[in-house]
Amino acid sequence: MRKIVLATKNTDKITEFKRLLDEHAKDIAVLGLNDFPDMPDVVESGKSLSENARLKAKEISDFTHLPALADDSGLFIDALNGDPGIYSARWGGYLGEDSSQRDLVNINKVLEQLKTVAKGKRGAQFKAVVALYKPNPTGPAMQKEFEGILPGEIVFEPIGNSGFGYDPIFMPSGFNQSLAELSPRVKDEVSHRGIALRMMAPFLLANL
Repeated sequence: MRKIVLATKNTDKITEFKRLLDEHAKDIAVLGLNDFPDMPDVVESGKSLSENARLKAKEISDFTHLPALADDSGLFIDALNGDPGIYSARWGGYLGEDSSQRDLVNINKVLEQLKTVAKGKRGAQFKAVVALYKPNPTGPAMQKEFEGILPGEIVFEPIGNSGFGYDPIFMPSGFNQSLAELSPRVKDEVSHRGIALRMMAPFLLANL
């Protein structure tokens, strides 16, 4: 069976990626943190989602000698001039290892920054870039990326217990529920990451 490594230590992302790939690319075995417990942390030094996704995919591919799939995603809020953007994961400045605590700190900072912004002016977009890096011992590596964008707005307080990251305060356009209230199946259909990965799936099937 063909194999691909997910270039992330985020267990929520691993679960989501595996669920999406199982639906759209069933014959590809997805490897993650459990398969490579010594997977290195990759410093996200890029200036864009694209740069960070490509950087992570290449470094993890170099480490495992297997094709690697990485994503970088962010929340871009209109009233904050596009912030937190590529700094979304570390926006609140939390330095610990507890991902749920980090998410809470990030959410609270965003809500504090938007406390005087009225409904109707709280537009935002979730963006994700999914990048593939496939090594080639006899020539240039294969690289490919796709972007997914989910428009919506920031609600006034966290709602829902599913999802991760900023999901509890993000309501997708056309919905009256936050991403954290949606079932995994519905979230996969509409999410920025789901959109990008569905575009990537045919390329994976044809080129792995």
